[in-house]
Amino acid sequence: MARTATVKKTPAHKKNGFVTPALPRGKPESVGLSSSRLRQISSVLKREIDKGTMPGAVVMVGRRGKVAHFNALGVQDPATQAPMRHDSVFRVFSMTKPITSVAVMQLVEDGRILIGDPVSKYFPAFARVQVGVPRDGKLHLVPAEREITIQDLLRHTSGLVTHTTGSGPVQTLYAEAGISARTRTNNENAELLATMPLYCQPGAEWKYSRSTDLLGSIIEVVSGQTLGGYLTEHIFAPLLMTDTGFYIAKDRAENRLAEAFAHDPWTGEKVSHWSMTEKPALEAGGGGLVATAMDYARFAQMLVNGGTLNGERIIGRKTLAWMTSDHLGPSVKVDSPLIPPGHGFGLGFAVRLKPGMAQFPGSVGKYYWGGRAGTQFWIDPKENLFALLMVQAPGQREYLRVLIRNLVYAAVES
Repeated sequence: MARTATVKKTPAHKKNGFVTPALPRGKPESVGLSSSRLRQISSVLKREIDKGTMPGAVVMVGRRGKVAHFNALGVQDPATQAPMRHDSVFRVFSMTKPITSVAVMQLVEDGRILIGDPVSKYFPAFARVQVGVPRDGKLHLVPAEREITIQDLLRHTSGLVTHTTGSGPVQTLYAEAGISARTRTNNENAELLATMPLYCQPGAEWKYSRSTDLLGSIIEVVSGQTLGGYLTEHIFAPLLMTDTGFYIAKDRAENRLAEAFAHDPWTGEKVSHWSMTEKPALEAGGGGLVATAMDYARFAQMLVNGGTLNGERIIGRKTLAWMTSDHLGPSVKVDSPLIPPGHGFGLGFAVRLKPGMAQFPGSVGKYYWGGRAGTQFWIDPKENLFALLMVQAPGQREYLRVLIRNLVYAAVES
């Protein structure tokens, strides 16, 4: 039976549609957090803004069902010097991936997908993919030893890649082909991906890739809807995420668009991002969404709650536990800064497996992901906590990810 969704209207947002309802607020000490340490988060971020690390930021920390810290700092757009707003809109890039992954698992719960399904069930051209093997200065093609599965796409072991992960011959082919260009449809992009050589044999290695873009295309095939239409009906509308989508209409943008510096403050390189108000042909399941902090916080709180928010069940509790367990094990090669020591990867999320080893604190079972422009979030089930940082600072993202984790966990008292 097809999944159904209850769509609730929210209070009017001036003259332009609806506003995302706020999550409940709570005093820090009432949820076991330190007020002074939470203030330190803002002080440190302000220091970074004053140093020119980033234009501005929105930071939020929620615990035990209450938002204990929610602050907007710096400027929203360095070109206009408009101050950052709590409802500023950000490109969340790869923070699209967990949302798309939840959507896939909804279809698993509905009995319409099995994660062991071969991708060729949905796009037959993937039955004939080959693996690119660099040798003697040339790229040799060999047959794939097995087909790519839905699980491979969810856990990034498909052998697909992206041109941003290196400059090898396969990545170069991706760049030359313009994989995931916003002018192609999801179906066209999937068919193009099927013509590209794999970076490695399916299941052999964790490699950050276009896998989740392909998952978005599969959602369209299975549901008969556009990816944006499916996500809106089954995730955004039930969660009242009113400003989340693959673009935001100009009349809703209302001078709320967060932008990066024109040039990276550390390298001087030009920074170029796509327009948030331009509707793309490609609704990229791996990196195409825009959202506000409160919108994404509602998704995060749903995850903290085990898949539900305000009476709306988005994903089953056991399905979510399955997603946030390690799916790599010892047999899959992992050599990426995106999977730190002591971590593995589940179905759409990085997952902490050990209390030590990583260069930042956190509990075993914590899961998370981030975006190319510096946005990040994490869920810590043991601490009943989520944290969210919204920035547009692509060159500083790794530094900021470690910095904010240290600051948030320093605020946990009881």
